[in-house]
Amino acid sequence: MKMRKKSIFSYPGKEIDVAWDGRLCIHIAECGRAVGELFVTGRKPWCLPDTSTTEEVIEVCQRCPSGALTFADKSGNVEQAPDENVVFVSYKGPLFIIGDLELERLHDDSPEIRHRVALCRCGHSSNQPFCDNNHIKAGFTDYGAVGETGTGTVVKGGKLNIRLRQDGPLKITGNMRIVASSGRVAWWGNETALCRCGASEKKPFCDGSHRKIGFSSE
Repeated sequence: MKMRKKSIFSYPGKEIDVAWDGRLCIHIAECGRAVGELFVTGRKPWCLPDTSTTEEVIEVCQRCPSGALTFADKSGNVEQAPDENVVFVSYKGPLFIIGDLELERLHDDSPEIRHRVALCRCGHSSNQPFCDNNHIKAGFTDYGAVGETGTGTVVKGGKLNIRLRQDGPLKITGNMRIVASSGRVAWWGNETALCRCGASEKKPFCDGSHRKIGFSSE
């Protein structure tokens, strides 16, 4: 029987533990480029929590935009949701979303609670709904401009529900702002549908093109 490759790795420390989920990592390298000895490429173990303060470990882990890095503080502190829910439309890449997130998949009894995710918007990920960098192989081209402005809702925070529509878009409800790849805060509101098939003519928003191209989210 073929052995399943290990994907989640733990790095224990005296006061705080770090975990890395290789299924979510897209190698942005916020961790590896952080100053200090916490993460050192090529070293075994790669992560040594005791080389940094608890506060530094938390801060670096929270830089990870995909949520691949998480921590468990042995004093009982847990990661807190940001004050705002933000969707960042990256240049030729995924949607980076931070906030008090509820990721609701089809057929799941309850949503996944997360604070950081990188979600596919090219339609080619083999790890839907998460990005796996297949946008590079697929030659996905979208520069991250945002043409619409939304309803102008200025309320911040609260739950942000991300519902995965079967063979369709990401249906997102809750207070949020959408930031273009240029860094411009472009859209404010509390409900939208974002493309994840890669074919919409009004990216990052859905225009129904998933039906025309026969997009499969499986």
